[in-house]
This record gives sequence, structure tokens and C-alpha cells, in this order.
Amino acid sequence: MRKMGLDFGSKTVGVAISDPLLVTAQGVEIVRRKSESKLRQTLARIEELITEYEVDEIVLGYPKNMNDTEGERAEKTLVFKEKLERRTGLDVQLWDERLTTVAADKAMMEAGIRREDRKAHVDRIAAVFILQGYLDFLKNKENGSIAF
Repeated sequence: MRKMGLDFGSKTVGVAISDPLLVTAQGVEIVRRKSESKLRQTLARIEELITEYEVDEIVLGYPKNMNDTEGERAEKTLVFKEKLERRTGLDVQLWDERLTTVAADKAMMEAGIRREDRKAHVDRIAAVFILQGYLDFLKNKENGSIAF
């Protein structure tokens, strides 16, 4: 079974999938939304990807503010989390996504991707950073490297 990482935005949802061994995350697509309030098609596409990749858990980026407070975007993410859980029946883990978009943009800049082309990829790459952080956390937890 695999894990799915999601970067939920007002117009797009970046999607990443883990490999079966839960070592690496790969970006698979960006689901584009016609309207911020319309989620039916977005949820349907995510369900298709869950089936296709045999996903057993979803990791959803949680957009906290830099001062650790939660704003309007975090509230919308919690609503989306509830809809995902209801529709898919899967556990949805929230993962702090602060600076993932910045890291994704920096990675593309270092890879030589032109500024104009970065916007088309940033959400998918941010989803990779979200999921990879979670996979690394699981691996460290499994190895006893994290103290709680």
C-alpha cells in the first residue's frame, strides 16, 4: 500500500504518491478546480488516484501561519480533510506545510526551470515535499530516532 500527499489550494490540489516501500514520494499531477467552493470533481479525481495507486492513507498539507496560528486557509483545509475522510474512508493525516511552496520553488530554480514555467509545477512539487516529510518522519519513528 502507498501513501498520498496533497497540497490543497484555492484553485489546485497538488498530488504526490509514495513508492510501495514508503521511501520516496513522486509528484503525479495537479488537480485543477473551476471554483474554490466546488470540490465534487476534485474529490472524484482523488478517489480515482487512490484506487489506481492502492493508497491506504492520505497526508494533507496543513497551512499554519509562520507564528504557529491557524488562519482562513487552515480552516478550509480542515473542511477538506473531513470531506476526504467521509468520501474515501481513509485516515487523513495533517502535515505542517510551512515553507513547502518556497522549498519547491527553490528546487525548481536550482534545476534551471524558468520562472514562467514554475507555476505549472509548484503545487505538485509542494505535495512531494509534504509527503516526503511524512515518510521521513515514519522512517525515523520506526528506527527510534524521534523522541516524543
